[in-house]
Amino acid sequence: MLKVLLVDDEPFILQGLTVLVDWQKEGFEIAGTAVNGEEALDFLIKNEVDLIIADIKMPVMTGLELLAKIRKENISEAYFAILSGYADFNYAQEAIRYKCTDYVLKPVEKDELLSVLRRVASMHQTVEEKKKDNKRMEQAYLARNMIAVIQGKYDNLNLEYVRKHMQLSEGVRYIEIELDGLELSEELTDEEKRGYQRKLYQHCLDYMDKDSNHCVFDVSGNEKIYDIGVVYCEYMSESREMNEQEYLEKFLDYLKGIIQMPVIMLVGKKVADISKVAQSYSTACVLRSFQGFCQKKPIYYYETEVQVKDEGIILCKKSLDVLLSAIEQNSPGEIVTGVDLLYQEMQQMGVTQEAMNLNINYMLFQLIHLATAQDDGVNQGEILRIISESTFEEGIMRGSKAHLSRFACEYAEYLTQLRKKVSYGVLAKVEREVKERYAENLTLKELSEKYYVNSAYLGQLFRKKYEQSFKDYLNNYRMEQAALLLVRTDKKIYEIAEEVGYHDLDYFVNRFITAKGCTPAKFRKQARLAE
Repeated sequence: MLKVLLVDDEPFILQGLTVLVDWQKEGFEIAGTAVNGEEALDFLIKNEVDLIIADIKMPVMTGLELLAKIRKENISEAYFAILSGYADFNYAQEAIRYKCTDYVLKPVEKDELLSVLRRVASMHQTVEEKKKDNKRMEQAYLARNMIAVIQGKYDNLNLEYVRKHMQLSEGVRYIEIELDGLELSEELTDEEKRGYQRKLYQHCLDYMDKDSNHCVFDVSGNEKIYDIGVVYCEYMSESREMNEQEYLEKFLDYLKGIIQMPVIMLVGKKVADISKVAQSYSTACVLRSFQGFCQKKPIYYYETEVQVKDEGIILCKKSLDVLLSAIEQNSPGEIVTGVDLLYQEMQQMGVTQEAMNLNINYMLFQLIHLATAQDDGVNQGEILRIISESTFEEGIMRGSKAHLSRFACEYAEYLTQLRKKVSYGVLAKVEREVKERYAENLTLKELSEKYYVNSAYLGQLFRKKYEQSFKDYLNNYRMEQAALLLVRTDKKIYEIAEEVGYHDLDYFVNRFITAKGCTPAKFRKQARLAE
């Protein structure tokens, strides 16, 4: 509601103005009244209003004097309408000089007052939209500079802009907040996931409030990761009288409670200041890759999961090299033996859990290197995480010997497929399967098992070739078949939905609108009119 101050020395005119129009219906509320300019000035010093309607001739201080004073002293930028019984051009000229919005002759008619209110409402809306546009541009420019600093691809201009436009302190961390891709429903399309990502971003802004400019949308730029980046500074938790862990846990609980989707936090290592935040970002990326070997939890801290603080920790290099060689040669028997030898050596040496983590992390880094040497166009860190999750089963501890053996065997098979490029030939078979079985509940996992290809790798290659996920490709193909049936047959819409693989009519209609821009019924009507 826009707030209005009415100013007139005649009480019956003030009363008449309050009942002349339906103020609320027009989007206004009367914030106050005054009987002269001086009384109005006292009100304006203490209160903000959007519109002032004042009589031109009043004792103590006239309407024109009030207008001149608030403009000269920057007391109020409110729209100003003068009420006058004088049709004198000099009065109007003086009012215009001080940015008067309107000049209304008494007695005030209802239609004329409505015209003033609607003109003010329109002007206010235009100004507000311009402010929002400017704010969006400022936020976008800040985000661009922040991403440059976060990713370590910046110069002094980027860094200084960030420092100038953000509240910062010591104790900086990069925190990745993302939808947990491994927990999301397979039924969700990329577009729907992106929609949830935007909702997640908005809720992050709401929670961080005055620190909302510390949030950045989609820092990773990876089409399979639906992330929000947050540059955390120590002052944030201190200002809420919490420690860092309490602050982040409360933040995550808020997000999960409001978005009703699986959300995780990856907390990069703490660095001295914003100029070092790229180091923290890189550790969050490491956490993302190694997440599958960490105990499942809502928040992952780099220092806890990956970083080793103990001095003199021994790397079991010989055992690790034997295991890596067995994986590279895809020898299941030797892989199991290699894992046994690694754990035996670590146990004999009496190493700590931190040392075990170090040895496993060394192996994971080497595996990523082996895969990247074969194909650097695939997100190997994501592949590693998905294979690790897929080989984890109930009752098996993450990172345990059993888990590591299963993971190593499947990763060895993946490397073999990668070397032979077998998945590229399979893509044509998958495309044929879609054409023949699009109405069935097809999944990439089922097809990968049928053609003996790692599902994570096949999914990324599918996206690389078709520039969309398998799920979106399948949905789009279904929509094309539905469109053909709408034009060529008289089948009812629910029958067509069933025939192309949708058992929920509402979901089918929504998907069709997204794909074709109109409802199935309207599409059919337009197609037949065009014939």
